[in-house]
Amino acid sequence: MPVIKTKQAQREVNGIPTEVICTEFSNYIFVVLTQYGKIGTLISVTPDSRSNDISTPTFSTKVLLGRDEPLTHVCAKNLAMFVSQESGNRPVLLGLALKDSTIDAIKQIKEIIKSCQVW
Repeated sequence: MPVIKTKQAQREVNGIPTEVICTEFSNYIFVVLTQYGKIGTLISVTPDSRSNDISTPTFSTKVLLGRDEPLTHVCAKNLAMFVSQESGNRPVLLGLALKDSTIDAIKQIKEIIKSCQVW
């Protein structure tokens, strides 16, 4: 599967160096968010085609590798939902390794993702 485009950025989020790498493939978007310098937990975030209301699509999350905890699913949906919606409802593969997963940190990380937009 050929890579179409890749962008990355590094900024501090609440004093923690945070790296974001966004890669577009033909059928999905791969986003790595790390404060540890590694991919961490790998989560698949996919739009749910069974949703009846297209104005508020639902998303399914599945941990493929790493720690399967409720907070992981919440962070993954929060961070990947707008990526999927803005890229034409493509699935998102998310690598998540965060020291700080507070609401404020998630908001700042979303802004970094927007600056790395490849879709």
